[in-house]
Amino acid sequence: MSGRTAIRHALASIEVVEDRSAESRCDEGFLRIARLRLRNHYTDGSTSEVYPCDVLSRPGSDAVVAVLYERVGEKRVRVVLRESPRAPIYLRRYKTFVHPDPRTYLSLQEVVAGLVEASDGPGDAGMRRRAAIETREEAGVDVAPEHFHAIGGETFASPGTGDEKIYFYAGAIDPAQAHAGGGDGSVMEEAARLVVLDLADAIEGCRDGSIPDMKTEVGLLRLADHLGYLPQLRCFVDELPPALRRRYARLGVAAASGASAEPDGA
Repeated sequence: MSGRTAIRHALASIEVVEDRSAESRCDEGFLRIARLRLRNHYTDGSTSEVYPCDVLSRPGSDAVVAVLYERVGEKRVRVVLRESPRAPIYLRRYKTFVHPDPRTYLSLQEVVAGLVEASDGPGDAGMRRRAAIETREEAGVDVAPEHFHAIGGETFASPGTGDEKIYFYAGAIDPAQAHAGGGDGSVMEEAARLVVLDLADAIEGCRDGSIPDMKTEVGLLRLADHLGYLPQLRCFVDELPPALRRRYARLGVAAASGASAEPDGA
């Protein structure tokens, strides 16, 4: 894997200095849990038994993913991922699972992403603005908001436990100009670096577990669809024989201006 780093030292370990769980309320802190008791009402007038439901939320609730890419020549796409420590994943090493996890996750490779903020503004324009802000903060590259394109509809991150939605946007950049930014300035954003991978290799990493992040896999697959790129064949749709081009259709992901053309009737 290629990559550049702006940090002095790589992460060695994370120490738990204090556990404040027992003394903290569930409705304070960055992550908040609403501990509810619910009852379902059905169309025939009946109701369910009362049941417990915990809902995890955080400020802004929703998030934007910025899938950063570069087209190289006629047959290649590269993507820029951010690799940084993720304390919740690292701390799995202290838990016991039904299926033991032998890995120690010092860092995780992910697409650039960040929480929506009220100052971003509403609608698609606000989402594109947030994608541009996160790209500048996390990848050190300035991309105009209008150069980001939505790649499909939004999706829930973990609907059984939280209410967060993720919105996916793609933006073309020059990886040579990118460098790991400071993120939001917090310690949790330290020790980050950027990694540049072929799109097909990055998708394969998601599948074999070396890039174990669901939003990244979804974003990369949507980027491939967005560009009309076939990662298994490592080629674009317009390189296929005419009969196969005619059968190709993007799965709900619009094409960007300048991307491989939609198949015609040729």
